[in-house]
Amino acid sequence: MSDAPDRADTEQDEEAAIGLRKIIHVDMDAFFASVEQRDNPELRGKPVAVGGSGGRGVVAAASYEARKFGVKSAMPSVTARRLCPDLIFVRHRFDAYKEASAQIREIFRFFTPHVEPLSLDEAYLDVTEDLRGIGSATRIAELIRQRIREETRLTASAGVSYNKFLAKLASDQNKPDGICVIKPGDGARFVQSLPVRRFHGVGPKGAAKMAKLGIETGADLAAKDVAFLRANFGSFADYLYRASRGIDLRPVRANRIRKSVGGERTFSEDISSGTALRETLDSIVDIVWGSIERSQAKGRTITLKMKYTDFQTVTRARSLPHNVTGKPEFSQTAHALLDESLPLPLPIRLMGLTLSNLERAGKEEPPRDDAQLSLL
Repeated sequence: MSDAPDRADTEQDEEAAIGLRKIIHVDMDAFFASVEQRDNPELRGKPVAVGGSGGRGVVAAASYEARKFGVKSAMPSVTARRLCPDLIFVRHRFDAYKEASAQIREIFRFFTPHVEPLSLDEAYLDVTEDLRGIGSATRIAELIRQRIREETRLTASAGVSYNKFLAKLASDQNKPDGICVIKPGDGARFVQSLPVRRFHGVGPKGAAKMAKLGIETGADLAAKDVAFLRANFGSFADYLYRASRGIDLRPVRANRIRKSVGGERTFSEDISSGTALRETLDSIVDIVWGSIERSQAKGRTITLKMKYTDFQTVTRARSLPHNVTGKPEFSQTAHALLDESLPLPLPIRLMGLTLSNLERAGKEEPPRDDAQLSLL
């Protein structure tokens, strides 16, 4: 007998008990590429990719002009060039992105101290009690977008709702340079109108698996009890059950304690060959090490994460007797962990890399750059 009704009642009671919150999710539009176009007038209106253009290069971010040709983040540069022969590649400039991000975070904090950065270009804000006494989350989101445009010459999209899951879905609804509001009482209906591919964490292969089970929309997902979902999706089931009902009890955490520095990439197509895996790992090493340097983190445990096409997640970790000395040692250890895993029993849809056992654990967590890997 399914426990779904009891679970639903419990979670809805908990959501009611904590009261409706006013949450904004702000997501900059093609952030890295937009900064490059802002700073170099010759790039404006043209297809731009941030990343390496060589044979082993990977697209880290693409402008909207490039996306019209099918260019995406995590795509090999040779593939991107084939799709868009006029694509202009530029090397990343993390100092410029970090400077723009700092300006944006100051704008957020003008309205609320409750800011949870997810990356340089993305954050949750809890404006239930805003500093300016404006009262309307929608109005605050509009003011934030206006100030970002005026002060940084960049555009942002925003989602407004009563929990984080819905606000994040909403911010993607009217991109670029748009806003979407999901009001109390409309959350479940909004979610259930969406294709399951819109749910964070559900990739092409996951959506295909769901389709075979008769699940194509949020409504189809909500019609399945939690026992069915657990039987087919394992630990991912509880998230799917709540998400299909628009339920999310997570608070906005302004001062998260950093226990690791890392990044992960969800692939547009599953990969299994050793060559493709090593090239992808190289690109993750580049971006994660940049984040490690900027946060001045020092740690000695390196963990490789891989998610297979059946959603099973495996990790391999190695702890060194000393803090990682530099990028070469970080990369060498990461590749050793990958080599120990080959050949893979199944193709993978996600790869991630983290550094943990940090000396700096306990300080305020700086925003992560790695979200660009999977969200752009």
